[in-house]
Amino acid sequence: MSCALLPAHTSYRSAINNLSISRVGRQQRLTNRRPQRTGGSVISNVATAPLPPPADISRPARPQQLVSPVVTAACPRVLERCDELKHFVMQEQPDLSQSPPFTLSDLKRAIPQHCWQKNTAKSVSYLVKDVAIVAGLAVAAYSANTWWAWPLYWLAQGTMFWALFVVGHDCGHQSFSSNKKINDLVGNITHSSILVPYHGWRISHRTHHSNHGHVENDESWHPVSKKLYDGMDPLARIGRLTFPISMLAFPFYLMSRSPGKQGSHYDPEADLFVQSEAPLIKTSNRFLIGMWAVLAGFTVALGPLAMFNLYFVPYWINVMWLDAVTYLHHHGPEDDSKIPWYRGEEWSYLRGGLSTIDRDYGVFNKIHHDIGTHVLHHLFPQMPHYNLEEATEAVKPVMKEYYRVPEKSKGPIPFHLWGHLSRSFTEDHFVDDTGDIVYYQKDPEFGANLKASQKKQQHA
Repeated sequence: MSCALLPAHTSYRSAINNLSISRVGRQQRLTNRRPQRTGGSVISNVATAPLPPPADISRPARPQQLVSPVVTAACPRVLERCDELKHFVMQEQPDLSQSPPFTLSDLKRAIPQHCWQKNTAKSVSYLVKDVAIVAGLAVAAYSANTWWAWPLYWLAQGTMFWALFVVGHDCGHQSFSSNKKINDLVGNITHSSILVPYHGWRISHRTHHSNHGHVENDESWHPVSKKLYDGMDPLARIGRLTFPISMLAFPFYLMSRSPGKQGSHYDPEADLFVQSEAPLIKTSNRFLIGMWAVLAGFTVALGPLAMFNLYFVPYWINVMWLDAVTYLHHHGPEDDSKIPWYRGEEWSYLRGGLSTIDRDYGVFNKIHHDIGTHVLHHLFPQMPHYNLEEATEAVKPVMKEYYRVPEKSKGPIPFHLWGHLSRSFTEDHFVDDTGDIVYYQKDPEFGANLKASQKKQQHA
């Protein structure tokens, strides 16, 4: 008998007893269905002869056994183990929104020293592998040029574009190499190849890490307050809160940031940047101009349709990867609980970092350089990606319940994440305007309110 089949809130001894009693009752019902005998015999009837049997029955009643001997024989320690399980389930779980009983220094001390070391040659080897795969896929698809090959190519190449983004992402955190010039050169090349302004994105992403989990100060995929939510125009609601359209948001974020914030990642004078960073923004813009020139040259040489297939469709697949992954790391925990967001004195760098979520992406974990080990990356972004898994295992005993164990993918494709993604967009719409620890709330009239806002805007 498996104790795991019993409800967690049930007394396990009572459940086993009830099972045995129901078995006795079933035997009595079977007796009741037998032909009745007359002439000196006693009619056995459960309805008229409650347990235990009356004294006029000549056959002595067998005493009830509250625990089946079969169960006892098959599971000698079943009662003991079930009591232990009950005790475990009934234990009070800690409030994960509160300050943890450990510090950032405690986590740092638990990590092996070699995990902090950056190996430029190793990082370059990952980059070379990615570039080789990108080039090989493009040559193979262009050579085949058949209807069935292009969709496979789009998915594979879009995934590899996303892998290139992660390489540039590591450069932005200075975890690619100990040499800042190498980091910035590789970052500008890899990011401009997929039309991302390296320095503009790097600086805003730094703001995101410095304020992760803060309602107002976080930079990307942060929640909107109720007041801001009520004032959003229909297009903003569609772009930010409607799945799967929101999975195409990244290029628009680069141009105009998130709802409630202003500025462009391409504008050296934007509030995103301080005056000394303006030359860096201009440098990244020059790399982008160079990339657009390369794309124009290939379009002339190969034709618009070829470039549509070779580059622009994979580009949008890459965008969907980027938006889905970055959203999932901050929304929709797999245990259906809510992630806390902070304001004021309740926010801290550690508590904000602990509100991020690790994910298992199946076969893609290594393809996109272990970006799924996100909690430790947020707390220590300077750590190389190839050491994040080992470091995460090292801090788990310290973090205990504060580490949300990711659900494992049941196959190479992480289909399990689709449900968490769509559920979050269905339920996570806004947070309260006040309060230092807040959680996402659902607008039950989201669809109706969106249509009403659209009509209102049309008549305006």
